[in-house]
Amino acid sequence: MNAHYTYFLILTASVLGPIALSFDKKLEFYKNWKYLFIAMLIPATIYICWDIYFTSIGIWHFNETYITGIKFINLPLEELLFFFIIPYCCVFIYACIRCYFPRLKKNKQADIFLKMLAICLLIIGIINVDKYYTALTFILTASFIMGLYFFRNYFKSFDAISFLISFFISLIPFLIVNGFLTAIPVVLYNEAENLNIKIFTIPVEDVFYGMLLILMNIVIYEKLKSNNFNQ
Repeated sequence: MNAHYTYFLILTASVLGPIALSFDKKLEFYKNWKYLFIAMLIPATIYICWDIYFTSIGIWHFNETYITGIKFINLPLEELLFFFIIPYCCVFIYACIRCYFPRLKKNKQADIFLKMLAICLLIIGIINVDKYYTALTFILTASFIMGLYFFRNYFKSFDAISFLISFFISLIPFLIVNGFLTAIPVVLYNEAENLNIKIFTIPVEDVFYGMLLILMNIVIYEKLKSNNFNQ
C-alpha cells in the first residue's frame, strides 16, 4: 500500500459503516441528510480556519509521508475531509440513540454535568492561557456550552442526556481514529502548546476539540430539524 494514502484510508474506513447503516429501515438517517449537510458547514468552516492558523504557527503539523500531498492553503485534503466525515459518524450515532431509545428524556443531572464541565474547562483554559491549544480548545468549548444554556429558549431542541450518551459512545471510534493519527504519526503536536497529558498517544485536548466539533454539529442539526417541523 502507498503510505501517502494512510490518512485518507483511515477516514474512508471510518465512514463506510455509518453511510451503509444510514439506510436502515427504522433509522432512515439518509432522510435527514438535508439538515446534516447544512449543519456541518458552519463548524467545518470554523475548524478549517482554526486548523489553518494553528498549522501556520506550528501548534501542529502533518507528516508528509502519510498524506496525499493535495492541500488547501497549508492543510492536507484529508484534514478538510476530517471535519465532515467525523461529524457525520458522530451525528449518526446520536441519531441512533434518539431513534432506538425514544424513552430518553431531558435530564437535569445531564444539564448540571455539562454546566460543571464548562466551568472546569473555562478555569483550566484561563490558567493555561500561555498554551495555545489548551486555552483555545477549553475556553471555546466552555463558551459554547454556556451559550447553549444562556440562550436555552432558542435551543429548546437540544437534549443534554442524548448528546452525552452519544458522545461517550463516539469517543470509542474517535479515539481509535485519533490513536492511529497520533501513533503512526500522521499528525505531530508541539507539546509546549498543550498540557502534555495523553490518552495513549492522544493529547487530552483532542477529546474536547472533538467534543466541541460534535456538539456544534448536533446543536445546529437539531435546530434545523425543529425549525422544519415547526413550520
